Order: sequence, then structure tokens, then C-alpha cells
Amino acid sequence: MPRYVVFLRGVNVGGVNLKMAEVAKTFTDAGFDNVKTILASGNVLLDSRSGAKAIRSAAERALRDAFGYEAWVLVYDVDELRAVSDNYPFEREVEGHHSYITFVSDPDLLDELAALEPGPEEKMQRGDGVLYWQVARNATLDSTIGKTMGKKRYKSSTTTRNLRTVEKVLR
Repeated sequence: MPRYVVFLRGVNVGGVNLKMAEVAKTFTDAGFDNVKTILASGNVLLDSRSGAKAIRSAAERALRDAFGYEAWVLVYDVDELRAVSDNYPFEREVEGHHSYITFVSDPDLLDELAALEPGPEEKMQRGDGVLYWQVARNATLDSTIGKTMGKKRYKSSTTTRNLRTVEKVLR
């Protein structure tokens, strides 16, 4: 059965606080198989024959019903996520920097984000449905992407993961 990764947006990072065991149960109750959560930042692996679009719809509905918040998720099959990780264009580990991938489901918003001018402490490059991003550790929140991603218009179609988190999900 196909394996998918579901990234929950805005979970356990100053917004909505969810216990991953409860998230796993919610996804299992919603009909997904072999559900596993990774870390507390809203990363879920599951099996489904439904396809990414149907998984997204069912997962958002299940989270909204179970936890009563405006849930948004992005869904990728494992091979697609592996390709995104493999194509990271910058040196993966740079002392004093964070390496990120911003996942974007809306092509117009991706165009908008990719057109931003990176700040002095960051690198950005567009990928297939993602924005690759590297920023100095002390500049994340004040960076171009950091400031932009907090705007409401991006919440339903974007989420960012540290490259190390993506690698843990893929193990």
C-alpha cells in the first residue's frame, strides 16, 4: 500500500498543542493504516490507497473534528519527499545555520515566495513545490521568509520543516 507523509501546520510551535499519540489515534480512526508520528512537530506517516488530495481532505476534517482547531496539512508520498530532500541545493549542514524546506501546495504562493529577495543572512531557491531555505540561526525570525511565513494568507498552504526533521521522517 502506498506510504504518505502528512505535515500538520502550526502544531506544537506556539500555536495548537497536540499530543502525537492522540493525533495517531485520530488518523487511525479516520481509516488510515500503519500510522506513525515522528517528533512532536506534526509529522505523520501513514498508508492509504486514497491519494494525496483525498488524504489531505480527510486528515484536515479528522483533526478539526477531534481537536476543534482550523487544521491544515500538506501530504506527500514518501518517494516524492525523498526527491525533495535529495534535491536540497545548499550544503546540508552549515555551522551556525538552519537548513529548511518550505512546502507549498499553492503554485501562486510558491511563485510569490520564490520572488522574495533573500536577506543578508539567508539563501533561497525554488524547487518542485517547495522553497529551499537556509538562514543563520540568530536570524530566522527576522529573515525575509521568517517574517513572510507568519502572515495569515500562507497558513492554509504552507509549512516549513527543518531538513533534519525531513531526514528523520524518511528513515
